[in-house]
Amino acid sequence: MGYAIADAAARRGVEVTLVSGPVELPSTTVRGPVRVTSAQQMLTAVREKLPRADWLVMAAAVADFAPSVVEKEKMKKDQSRELTLRLSRNPDILESVRSMKDHRLFVGFAAETEDLVHNAREKALRKGLDLIVANDVSGPDTGFESEENSGVILDQGDLAEELPRMSKARMAERILDAALEKWKKGGVSG
Repeated sequence: MGYAIADAAARRGVEVTLVSGPVELPSTTVRGPVRVTSAQQMLTAVREKLPRADWLVMAAAVADFAPSVVEKEKMKKDQSRELTLRLSRNPDILESVRSMKDHRLFVGFAAETEDLVHNAREKALRKGLDLIVANDVSGPDTGFESEENSGVILDQGDLAEELPRMSKARMAERILDAALEKWKKGGVSG
């Protein structure tokens, strides 16, 4: 979804900086995406690029947790011991840059499996988002690893628009239209 939004914005003539984790997607039309491999690297890149941006659209589904220790070498199989995987919290990128919001329009995503609107509304309010796009990722036909998506756009917690199942490219256009309308009305929270 993030690539679809970046491509749609670039087609509209917007200068786009795409910060991307490792993905298996066709390349984007956006020049020089910033490639990262961890949530911490993504946070660093967003902090570095955000001062020159008017909008921040966070569509990446960054894992909430990461291994506490990453081994440099292959761990050999040893049948005499059990392994315990310890996890640490990844940084919450939106919460980490919330203090940089100022005049900027912040758009986030909520990939949910239950209580779609309720959970998205709470996330929007907690993270100071101007718009949030909530989509149900529990089904096999939309969301991750699909060319289609569906969901709802919430405007500072209130239902703004339902997005029926459609291509991600079409959905990106609808999301950008909603963001542009919000921007033009000056309804950006500080």
